[in-house]
Amino acid sequence: MEKTKLPKIMRDFLVYLTTIKGKSHRTRKEYEYDLTLFFRFYIAIQNDHDISDLTKIDISTISIDEIREMTLEDLYLFMEYCEVQRGNSASARARKVATLKSFFKYLKGKRRLLEENPADELETPKIGRKRPIYMNIEEATQFIDGIQPNRASSPRNYCMMMFFLNLGIRVTELCQLNKSSIQGRYLTVVGKGNKERTVYLNDSCIQALSDYDNSGKTVYKGEGEVPLFVSQKGTRFTRQTVAKIVKQINQQSGLQKERLTPHKLRHTSATMMYKSGADIRSLQHILGHSSVATTQIYTHIEDEELQHVLENNPFNIVRSREHFIE
Repeated sequence: MEKTKLPKIMRDFLVYLTTIKGKSHRTRKEYEYDLTLFFRFYIAIQNDHDISDLTKIDISTISIDEIREMTLEDLYLFMEYCEVQRGNSASARARKVATLKSFFKYLKGKRRLLEENPADELETPKIGRKRPIYMNIEEATQFIDGIQPNRASSPRNYCMMMFFLNLGIRVTELCQLNKSSIQGRYLTVVGKGNKERTVYLNDSCIQALSDYDNSGKTVYKGEGEVPLFVSQKGTRFTRQTVAKIVKQINQQSGLQKERLTPHKLRHTSATMMYKSGADIRSLQHILGHSSVATTQIYTHIEDEELQHVLENNPFNIVRSREHFIE
């Protein structure tokens, strides 16, 4: 399939995202997709083209002069198209709003190419905050027991699951870990925006790591730094491959938890740490959240626990009607 030719101003912005803002290549591809779709839609609307198929529209000739003509109404039309025609959810549209805001802010603030930013007043769709899906301790134990013994990959898979459940790391962070990331009992994790954080390895992680090291693990066949976790092909793991391993363990354990992913293991870890007394600021550092507001989704308490709290309220004293009658 022929690669889409991008306008220079868009290429410059994408380079800025990775080299200056420190965005990951995955985030860069998402921004590229969103902007490409927006430019195609804008050209189609301006030229009365059919918007049911935008894939053939050439955006390479988009100039800064054309961008200066774009208005807030154009952006709202695009968001309506994404919702009605493409069926995008609120979270998908929110990402597109973030992309447009970032792009126009770059043009005005960093490049000084715009006098007015049409995206300044563009509102983000409201996203209902979902409670994290996680496993309780019994489910997590059953899940771990699903790692089949006496297989060459078992010590490695067990170690990866221990890192998820004990450290609450993201799947991309786990894939990026190198042997050099380990310094004694401490692990250096590179999170979003290439921000480093150091987390402590508890006894469970240390033991799992030792068992993995002594298991005759696969030799890395690639170049550069040696990954901490190596696939059976001798390569660095991808997010998709780790997700398949989690799915396989979920099935083998008999748990068959619906939509269990590496991210759900992170939710499980964070929820259990919070329930065990971790304060919100410590949890924020462990999880690598830039904002404590993100961490606060883990402060949810199950209904039965709330009920227990209310039952034990010292003012929960039942007095009969006769008590008030002299």
